[in-house]
Amino acid sequence: MIRQLILWLCPVAPARHRRGTAAIEFALILPIIALLFTALFDLGYLAYETMEVQAAAEAGAQYAAKNTWNAGAITAAVTSATGMSGISAVPAPTQFCACPTGTTLSPATCGSTCSGGGTTGTYGQISAQKQHWTVLPYPTLPQPFIIAGQAIRRLK
Repeated sequence: MIRQLILWLCPVAPARHRRGTAAIEFALILPIIALLFTALFDLGYLAYETMEVQAAAEAGAQYAAKNTWNAGAITAAVTSATGMSGISAVPAPTQFCACPTGTTLSPATCGSTCSGGGTTGTYGQISAQKQHWTVLPYPTLPQPFIIAGQAIRRLK
């Protein structure tokens, strides 16, 4: 009996004592592989939804730049920009005046002169957001996770 147990445990045991090993190893590794594929799906879908939300904000900003300012129409452009449901224009679209300074915008009074000699520009800030639910609960992510996108365009 002990000899049979040793032959079964020994890696150099005859082939007839190693039958079923692959099935046992597969059964042990399958849950780990399934968990990894599910997490990969979650990450990929989160990336896809993030791109869609940003595209919706960009579409709203493009609409604002091409047309006269109408917050309701811009909101409609954001919500209907992609085929994905659940995207909202939150917070609401806003207008502000600013002076471009390098790669940033410095808030300024509308109609005033900027430090570079030009006049202030009117800009629109359009935001979009969507709730994202993951397949698995992750300890660091709240459920639902809010995905946000933002676009700023010069209007005048």
